[in-house]
Amino acid sequence: MTDSRQFGPLANLRILDIATIIAAPFAGTLLADLGADVVKLELPGIGDGMRGFPPFKEGKSLWWKAANRGKQFGTLDLRKKEGADLLLKMLPQFDVLIENFRPGTLDRWGLDKETLWKANPKLVILRVTAFGQDGPYIDRPGFARIFEAMGGLTHITGDPDRPPVHTGYPISDAFGGVFGAMSILAALYKVANSERTEGEEIDLALTEATFRLLDFLAIEYDQLGDVRERSGNKNQYSAPSDVYLTSDKKYVSLAGSTNTTFLANATAVGRPELAKDPRFENNALRVKNGQELDRIFGEFISTHTLDEVLDAFNTAGGTIAPIYSIEQIFNDPQYQAREAITTVPDDDFGSVRLQNVVPKMTRNPGKVRWTSKELGQDSDAVFEKYLGLSKEEIEDCRSRGII
Repeated sequence: MTDSRQFGPLANLRILDIATIIAAPFAGTLLADLGADVVKLELPGIGDGMRGFPPFKEGKSLWWKAANRGKQFGTLDLRKKEGADLLLKMLPQFDVLIENFRPGTLDRWGLDKETLWKANPKLVILRVTAFGQDGPYIDRPGFARIFEAMGGLTHITGDPDRPPVHTGYPISDAFGGVFGAMSILAALYKVANSERTEGEEIDLALTEATFRLLDFLAIEYDQLGDVRERSGNKNQYSAPSDVYLTSDKKYVSLAGSTNTTFLANATAVGRPELAKDPRFENNALRVKNGQELDRIFGEFISTHTLDEVLDAFNTAGGTIAPIYSIEQIFNDPQYQAREAITTVPDDDFGSVRLQNVVPKMTRNPGKVRWTSKELGQDSDAVFEKYLGLSKEEIEDCRSRGII
């Protein structure tokens, strides 16, 4: 196990990740990108269920390789008392514990928060669940589609005359992980600046995280009684805004809510006088008369190629973008100049390309150390480093199914 703590703003921060699938482990991955030492412990012989997620190459999950990059991988059966005891012995060397078991599961295994804090009083515990640690839905299972459906996102996504639509990626898992990483850092700041020696328990409900991102929906309903509905690709709070098809059958997306951007966009389509039209003189009026604007802009875009459209908008300082596939992202000069895709060592394929660390930092940049590894690949090194176990003791634990 390589010691890679000498980089990034989170160098020397130690995180123990016993979570599975996407959201909670993603929180740990984001912090690993920024230099934290993250040890992921999985069930011996079984591992994280995400190891079985497609797409595959030569029987290896490519998603798995990306999702848990930069971590060290051990195995430990927490259901067994010996396994739970080993975890407790490890905790004093860690700052954070990440878990996403159903509420009460760790308690049944003798790992309730009081016991965890007895082992490490300053431990930050991130608990990630569908609905939180209390309430009538406490025992319900959760997946991204559940969070998106009940968090309000799916209801406003799609065309008005068709069923609600989920995105092509479990997006609520991803931003749930972002909330998790943010909350860990917030808790650590408080722990580090507290005169008392006490940790923190973070109760992250992913349905609530999804709902939180929808920002003004709550106040809109509270104050106006309005229930926002689906509007397809049309933006409900600025116009013109839609997805348009160019003459060479490429899609572009148009944005812009300020008077300045509207003038630039109108100039791009050869109609600068629209900015002085009383129907379009501010954003509220443009939304009200959006159908006419979509007709005008759609007509221009449909009679020009993608290159012609982009050239016209770039020249005028307009706000339009091609809708990229992953292939186009790989070939885009902006992504290339920013090194937004980086080459990462991989045990199976030599190297692979993944998204680089976000955000960039000037003095203490993060980096992607390696892709996810095989089940238990670092077990010997982990238990030797954090518990001081000898090779014989490790083999004894392995023979009894503890690790």
